[in-house]
Amino acid sequence: MEKIERKFVDWGKTSKNLRLLRNDNLNLRRYVCFVLRTKREECDGKSCDTCRFDMDNSISQAELAQVFNVSESMVANWETGRSLPSIDDLLFYAEICKLTLDDILVFQN
Repeated sequence: MEKIERKFVDWGKTSKNLRLLRNDNLNLRRYVCFVLRTKREECDGKSCDTCRFDMDNSISQAELAQVFNVSESMVANWETGRSLPSIDDLLFYAEICKLTLDDILVFQN
């Protein structure tokens, strides 16, 4: 059996990763748009190619908080490293972004 090295998450760098994803991940943008517009009955889920959250628009922390059903300050804390998202929230984040946890988490060297 080979020895497995224990990994430690660098939460400071991971939190920056979450902020970058909020600003740069098209899948996340489209999902947030879909959820928020569906709540207002403005979206049929079929017009995502003309989604208002294209790469020229940003998702706010408040909008992301609505999708995760948490407070805006909670999202801000995730993105600054003041608090850690739960494993459930990280898995949901990865699924929405069409990424794996390894794509989101940054490990210490």
